[in-house]
Amino acid sequence: MKNIKIIVATHKKYEMPKDVMYLPVQVGKEGKVDLGYQPDNQGENISSKNPYFCELTGLYWAWKNLDADYIGLCHYRRHFSMAKRLPKSVKERIDKVLNKQETEKILEYTDVILPRKRNYYIENLYSHYKHTMYIEPLDETRKIIQEKCPSYLAEFNQLQKRTSAHMFNMFIMKKEILNEYCTWLFDILFELEKRVDMKTYDSFHARFFGRVSELLLDVWMHTNHIKYEEVKVIDIEKVNWLKKGMAFLMAKFTGKKYGKSF
Repeated sequence: MKNIKIIVATHKKYEMPKDVMYLPVQVGKEGKVDLGYQPDNQGENISSKNPYFCELTGLYWAWKNLDADYIGLCHYRRHFSMAKRLPKSVKERIDKVLNKQETEKILEYTDVILPRKRNYYIENLYSHYKHTMYIEPLDETRKIIQEKCPSYLAEFNQLQKRTSAHMFNMFIMKKEILNEYCTWLFDILFELEKRVDMKTYDSFHARFFGRVSELLLDVWMHTNHIKYEEVKVIDIEKVNWLKKGMAFLMAKFTGKKYGKSF
């Protein structure tokens, strides 16, 4: 039996999976009211960076402090699932998230589980980011990779060609692989933190570290030829796709950046 721990990054009280492999983690706990979940400000941590690093403060805590054979990350409103059909209510959907038995079965033939790729169809990953967010942090990330780990540059440049990616900062990885990935990822992000002034952006756009890391996952996976299995991602709450689509079209054709998450 595998020792698997999947942290559920959250900043508020919410319905949580009942399976024992899930560990709700209060991200950005430093200076905040205790929600009764595992806080991300214990042990070695970067909890105070949460306004900029988002769920990555939870990932960092898990990387540095969790003892498990496999470690994963999901979100309070977004989970892996094998379900073919989803009920309407939040409580019923929570019961449909990936369970330990299903996870162990997949990990018999792979060391990494990723979400199914998100397709953008009409534009590449770089142009989508440029239309919806401020591109400067991503361009600075390229410079850092060129300086610190140039062997990854070819895959980073593929962002200007690829139209799909494993998004959401969601995955389940064997601990040894997670250690290699996080060592590489946070080295880049901490350097990016030194070079980009977060105060030049509003609170929404200052959270670019989490968004940049979404795109870096495939850069690392492809460069290192890591094999993986994809699993469907479900939203626990209903997504307003019309509103989201309209916001994207506004960004693409009028230059209006996103102002909130959808």
